[in-house]
Amino acid sequence: MASKTTTGTEAAGGKPDFPPFNTDTFAPQLVWLAITFGLLYFVLSRAILPRIGNVIDERANRIKRDLDAAERLKAETDKALAAYEQALGEAKGKASDIARDTRAKLTAEVDREKASIEAEMTARAAEAETRIGAMKTKALAAVDDIAVGTAAAIVGRLVGDEPGPAEIARALAPTAGE
Repeated sequence: MASKTTTGTEAAGGKPDFPPFNTDTFAPQLVWLAITFGLLYFVLSRAILPRIGNVIDERANRIKRDLDAAERLKAETDKALAAYEQALGEAKGKASDIARDTRAKLTAEVDREKASIEAEMTARAAEAETRIGAMKTKALAAVDDIAVGTAAAIVGRLVGDEPGPAEIARALAPTAGE
């Protein structure tokens, strides 16, 4: 049997070495590594990285445009809100003026109506006082006539003969000497 001697490509158990750990092929592996890295770098820098850069730039531009649009819309919203608040303030002021004017008109109308009613009531009271005075005078005049008639009837019953109105008036009249 022929015995095999181990070279640098085989391990102690007769198995070949892992190529990156084989020192005989270390220099060519470094050369191939440099060539592969260079080609990969060239492909990435010329083809893939510019596309990725363009996508990133486009996204940055889109974000900037969106932020500018949002800023513009916020400014328009603030302006519209300020205009709304101003219009609301003016409307409140006008409503207050209208309410004040209406209140003043109603107060003036109520005062006129009150004065009219008071004047009517005063006129009615004066008329009633005049009527009451006339009725009182009439009633007082009638009291004397009733007193004379009643006295004549009483004396007629007591004495049997009714005196005349002139005699009764003289008898009821106060005496001047007392």
